[in-house]
Amino acid sequence: MLPQTQSLTSHLALPIFSYKANSRFHFTVSKPISFPKTPSKFPKCSRSTVSEPTHLKLGNNKPVPAEVSRTIMELSSVGTLSTLTEVGWPLGIGVRFAVDHEGTPVLCLNSSNAQFSTNKSSSLHVQLDQCGLRTPQCTILGNIDKPEDRMVVKRLNSIWKKRFGEGVDENLMYVVSVERVLQMEDFEEVGNWINSSDYRNAPPDPLRDIAEKLVNDINIHNIEDVNRFCNIFVDLEFPVSEAKLIWVDRLGFDMRIWSPQAGIFDMRIWSPQAGIFEVRIPFPSEVSDEKGAKSTFNSMSQLAWEVEKNFYVPDFQKVTQLKRIT
Repeated sequence: MLPQTQSLTSHLALPIFSYKANSRFHFTVSKPISFPKTPSKFPKCSRSTVSEPTHLKLGNNKPVPAEVSRTIMELSSVGTLSTLTEVGWPLGIGVRFAVDHEGTPVLCLNSSNAQFSTNKSSSLHVQLDQCGLRTPQCTILGNIDKPEDRMVVKRLNSIWKKRFGEGVDENLMYVVSVERVLQMEDFEEVGNWINSSDYRNAPPDPLRDIAEKLVNDINIHNIEDVNRFCNIFVDLEFPVSEAKLIWVDRLGFDMRIWSPQAGIFDMRIWSPQAGIFEVRIPFPSEVSDEKGAKSTFNSMSQLAWEVEKNFYVPDFQKVTQLKRIT
């Protein structure tokens, strides 16, 4: 079963767009995109960048689960550490953590956590809230180990200080050796198992530190472009009344869309939750930094506007894969 998701009505108040007989709908936009006039505005993209026929390859490209897990661990600093106590009871406590260059969690356990002795099988569960609409998670399975090498301990202390701005008692530092990782896209969804080698070798997403701010800026200042993407880049059979970006990464962005006409009747009761979907819109090419992400979004926005205005015939296949959120 897919996760229960609340309606986007509480986040947006957009008009319902007209639905025509050919199962297509059109957003009424009077001008191309314009970003907010602030010091952090996106660079403008002139129409000349799409004056020639544009060949886009839109698929379902997305980061692999190992990369998603590494990104979650890099962006988070709090998780739930669980293991069995001496008397055999499972126990979970909230802990702060940092990660080294291979994603190994570094913990600082105080004297009251003596029940978490070394070499015990444990798990560290971590989740990341994305725009209040999705919560990807990863759970690391491994043993709690206490490093003995003084050079290793000093290196871990440096990692901790960089993360939290404070030093710790090196006698209380532990690591969770990564044996396996379970990555889930959201609550109640089937996860993917990742082996330790794939996890260690996967790079975290290069946009991770600016993704949340970028998504928030677009949802606030460029919601017309977000709505237009639904019409131009996604093959839909229903009208969309609300849309919102959830996350952005090096390969594209995820959107949550809502339609009042895509629901189903269940026991003679209309269920608006059935009209909520998630869709992935890939970038035409991979981006590696904030400038590239903003420039690509601008180019796609300009192209979508010109296709909508019938300046060009779209020369790409639309995204067809939708995930219904119920």
